Amino acid sequence: MPYTPDKPPLPETPEQLAARIPGWGADKNPADRPSYPRERTDLETGAHWTEPEQQAELAPRERSIEHARLTPVFGTAQPLHGLSGAIRRHAYAAYSEGRAAHWLLLIAADRVDAVEQHLASFATPHPDNPVTETGVLAEGERRGLRSRAEGHRVDRGHQAMDPVLVAGPWVLAAAGVALMVHALRRRLR
Repeated sequence: MPYTPDKPPLPETPEQLAARIPGWGADKNPADRPSYPRERTDLETGAHWTEPEQQAELAPRERSIEHARLTPVFGTAQPLHGLSGAIRRHAYAAYSEGRAAHWLLLIAADRVDAVEQHLASFATPHPDNPVTETGVLAEGERRGLRSRAEGHRVDRGHQAMDPVLVAGPWVLAAAGVALMVHALRRRLR
């Protein structure tokens, strides 16, 4: 029974599990459990319900295929939108949360959303500025380069890739725009 204080019944008894799985139940004895005696189920919570009231779903929400329904309360502040939303919907509809494809699609959707937001910023009076917003200028102004060489930094192994990862997409986008403008000029001639 999900989302209630009651535990669901076990498909097998503890004795059946112990007979089938070597080492199962090693923490059955409360004296061997690190959470004991802090783990208590007899405390009064003050809640007037055994299960929270289900929040109304005003717009379709993504949901895991492992669950029969949404959690009783869920966020609605950032509804899915655009291509990134379609990728997220597909990840939830097609793959279990235990599959790598589910999580890889969600990571890809985050990257697509970042690109969508960068492109949308060009339609505003203050578009993104990759030079100032990525902290590139701070490298020279606030001991950034020197701090990379001193001490025992754990990110020293990938420091050479940082400029490629930060500036690379912007350089590729600028090159794409330049190629499109060049192709358009050739067509107009």
